[in-house]
Order: sequence, then structure tokens, then C-alpha cells
Amino acid sequence: MKFSEIDIVKTTISFPDEGIEKGESGTIVATFTMPSEAYLVEFVNYDGTTRAMLTILAEYLEKA
Repeated sequence: MKFSEIDIVKTTISFPDEGIEKGESGTIVATFTMPSEAYLVEFVNYDGTTRAMLTILAEYLEKA
């Protein structure tokens, strides 16, 4: 696996339907290996509340 749970990552593309722009940082909260390597990433507001939680393929993430 490329990332581990609680790693901070940033997106390499935008997810406009979810309001996430390219380069935004989030935290890995779960990992998946089947059918493809993917990660559940939580994006939070400044007050710590969850803004979005997306499952993202590894190819669209990089270490922050």
C-alpha cells in the first residue's frame, strides 16, 4: 500500500461535485485493496467538522 491510515494526503485532481479542489489536504481513514487500491479520505472544515468523506483511487492522491 502506498498510504496508511491517518496519513495526510492531498488530491491531484478536483472533485467538483463534492466541493474538493485539486491540492486540498485530507486524512486517510480507511484503505481498500479490492477491486483497486483506494482510500477513504476525510476532509474537514477549520472548526474540525467533516466537510466531505470520499473514496479516492491511489493515483489521485499524494503525500501532503
